[in-house]
Amino acid sequence: MHFQWYPGHMTKARRQMQEDMKLIDLVIELVDARVPLGSRNPDIDELGKNKARLILMNKADLADERQTKAWMEYFQQKGYFAVRLDARSKAGMKAISAEIMKACQEKIERDQKRGIKNRPVRAMVVGIPNVGKSTFINTYAGKACAKTGNKPGVTKGKQWIKLNRNVELLDTPGILWPKFEDQQVGLHLALIGSIKDEILNIDELSLELIQILKEKYPGVLKRRYGIEEDQQPPELLVAVAVSRNCIKKGNEADYSKAAALIVDEFRGGTLGRISLEFPEGRETV
Repeated sequence: MHFQWYPGHMTKARRQMQEDMKLIDLVIELVDARVPLGSRNPDIDELGKNKARLILMNKADLADERQTKAWMEYFQQKGYFAVRLDARSKAGMKAISAEIMKACQEKIERDQKRGIKNRPVRAMVVGIPNVGKSTFINTYAGKACAKTGNKPGVTKGKQWIKLNRNVELLDTPGILWPKFEDQQVGLHLALIGSIKDEILNIDELSLELIQILKEKYPGVLKRRYGIEEDQQPPELLVAVAVSRNCIKKGNEADYSKAAALIVDEFRGGTLGRISLEFPEGRETV
């Protein structure tokens, strides 16, 4: 499978983001905890250089806890401030304000020396599509400020949100980058829903997912679907179809229905807490 999705509005959004960087003190970057590196837009490092940086590992409730802990250590060793959270349930939200102040300590001290008091930290919230930026902002603000949706491309333009007297947030649309150098990254982003399903082959996507589960999380398919895992992905997809009664007229297995089911159950956490990326040297679970 070849993965690519870079609609025209993303080029415009990137230009706007570059312009808005002059206004902000801190870049808050949301990543998907299941794919912490692959869900980081490499353009953000270039756009946000010389700015304080905070990485929020969102959807941590869906990711393998041991891998998430290892990724937290990885980012902190690289010099980033980092918080793991589940923006929907508010888990981890309390730690964010303190991390924002820590990340911007130099800026706050500089303001104080100049006699500038009570100027709020202005933070830009960035991330690829469908990592939960708008959900995070709404939960953090305690009210619906940003549009949300469980699909990429909901936020179309920028908007400033005043949280309190200390922090103002600038919401931005989710942007990918023009070309995935590593198609494995594209595969992972397709699996977490950051690329529009309409341009994907979900049948093939499910086979890739089954292979990952077999290798990295043996036993998951057996526990969920009651099937033996000593077969190849196509045979396992048929077994899932039979197990879940995904049958077409003529008593044939409905591969597409079973494929959509397994991808949806991965995305929703029904298969368990599963990470797709592992820090270097931690390739096993």
